[in-house]
Amino acid sequence: MRRWTAIGIAVALLVTAYFLVPDRALGPERPVLSWTLFALGLALIALLILRHIRDVLLEREGTHPAFAIIVLMCATVLVFAVAYRALARDPGEFHGLATRVDALYFTIVTLATVGYGDITARGQSARVVVILQIVYTFVFLTAAATALTTRIRSRVTSRSAGRRAGRRAR
Repeated sequence: MRRWTAIGIAVALLVTAYFLVPDRALGPERPVLSWTLFALGLALIALLILRHIRDVLLEREGTHPAFAIIVLMCATVLVFAVAYRALARDPGEFHGLATRVDALYFTIVTLATVGYGDITARGQSARVVVILQIVYTFVFLTAAATALTTRIRSRVTSRSAGRRAGRRAR
């Protein structure tokens, strides 16, 4: 239960940081910094996700990939939301994206492949980031979710087997 509390706290801290980062820190005024931080953020998250997927596949004891994978998935969503918000400050990149909530909403709608059409990527940079989010989600977040469910299924199966063995021993 403590791990779930820790996950909740970590996610809450990430979301709080998302809403507290100065709005003008990134965007069209600082394109090199913005693109560099975006690329480094995604690369770092991808490497960490791959490390935890490896831990699940190798069934390493003493690791807690579920905690890390959930937090990294949340971080991925927030990195894309920051990128969309920064891009939206450049006229012509987005239609309908004006706030941080809009950026977060658009990221989640894109992640879920729902696409309501109320926010649209119009500029080439915005469309490239949307394509990148779709590919990144397909490769890294799908693999992470698969590893996470594999780990959970393995734990549930081993606990069930332990309970059955305990009942037979009585």
